[in-house]
Amino acid sequence: MIDKQIEQIYTNCLAQGSYFIESDGEAIVIDPLRETFPYLNRAAERGVKIKYIFETHFHADFVSGHLDLAKQTGASIVYGPNAETAFEKISAKDGEVFTFGKLSIKVLHTPGHTPESSTFLLLDEAGKEVSIFTGDTLFIGDVGRPDLAQKATNLTKEDLAGWMFDSLRNKIMPLPDHVIVYPAHGAGSACGKNMSSETFDTLGNQKKTNYALRADMTKEEFIKELTDGLMAPPQYFSKNAKLNKQGYGAIDQVMETGLRALSIEEITAYQNQEDILLLDVRDKLDFAKGFIPGAMFVGLDGSFAPWVGALIEDLNQKIVVIAPVGREEETVRRLARVGYDNTVGYLEGGFEVWANAGKPTHKIETLDITSFSDFYKANPAVPVVDIRKPGEFESSHITASVNKPLDFIHQWIADFDDSQKTYLHCRSGYRSTVASSLLMKNGNTNIVNIVGLYDDFKASGVEVCEAEAACGAG
Repeated sequence: MIDKQIEQIYTNCLAQGSYFIESDGEAIVIDPLRETFPYLNRAAERGVKIKYIFETHFHADFVSGHLDLAKQTGASIVYGPNAETAFEKISAKDGEVFTFGKLSIKVLHTPGHTPESSTFLLLDEAGKEVSIFTGDTLFIGDVGRPDLAQKATNLTKEDLAGWMFDSLRNKIMPLPDHVIVYPAHGAGSACGKNMSSETFDTLGNQKKTNYALRADMTKEEFIKELTDGLMAPPQYFSKNAKLNKQGYGAIDQVMETGLRALSIEEITAYQNQEDILLLDVRDKLDFAKGFIPGAMFVGLDGSFAPWVGALIEDLNQKIVVIAPVGREEETVRRLARVGYDNTVGYLEGGFEVWANAGKPTHKIETLDITSFSDFYKANPAVPVVDIRKPGEFESSHITASVNKPLDFIHQWIADFDDSQKTYLHCRSGYRSTVASSLLMKNGNTNIVNIVGLYDDFKASGVEVCEAEAACGAG
């Protein structure tokens, strides 16, 4: 069965799917992660040679592993039409077919998300359509955003949305309903608006359920629906796309440099260097109880890489990691996935070593939902800041709260009012802990972080607006 020859390698932090497909001693990889060992290990275990590395487009939300993987295996890198790179690759023609083992890949040029975006159609040995690997062209329940390639192409998002409409209807929708759709992303990615948590589906079901594939939708309606409500993309997207086009350093060297154990004395020296960022990746509650002064929090057990990419503005930033013991390698690798290759080491022994040595620490004042709710009902005039995204805020929020999304903290932090105690919250406490760390790093100390599930506010008796229209000016 061909479905057993297709392996989806899904990375939850990036909500990203890459693919390893094998047939008769040969294999291909589609949209590989930065680290190469998942593919090299599979090839070695199964005794197959990786022949091609297919890229659906220039990824903006992570650094692909195509260059390192090609060097290590001798595989050819394949992009669709209009892909200009600084390295050697095959620029496939629309409709071109590549064989490996007894299977074939047919290239379908599907511009819209980006000009070079292509969908790869897998054919069995009889030439029958089996599945499509759609990259960011077609997701489960959604399609790719059309605004990421504007600056590089001088195209408008409306231009690209129009291309997307044509690509879907001329290249993808005519395919048989039994074809399986394997996208590059699922729910949680910023590459679309309303992606499903499912990571694959039949094309037939997508034709029935995906708003973008409605048969009665006009091109004008599609363009309007696709472009309405788009938040600005995270700042690192364009930088990652540039790396994927021009090249980057070898992952092995990045790991070697980043995994240098640092002493307390070295960390103390780094504290006084303006070009060094202390990045604490522990659990949010552990961080709040105590951290090295000046450290920024982005926890590993959350959307780590996307928030690092959104909030650390310089890809060349020198980073010192404060990680749970045993998770230092994971941290350096996950930073490299989004192009942060300049980790200079980690605190050996973790934060506990620092605290046990009697070194100075800071902490974040924290309340759980119940404690905050009891206080708030007695003091309804205290300022409450909702750190969630605008769409989350509009659908439901504490009536008297104001929305200051974490995504845009660098735009509003300078104007933050520290004259009175302010209470921060998000959906669970993760994002508000990130925001609290940045505020404290900025010198704002008059804050309280609320940790707990947003849905529990209403149950606790705090007045919540459930819809924008019902919330008035709140």
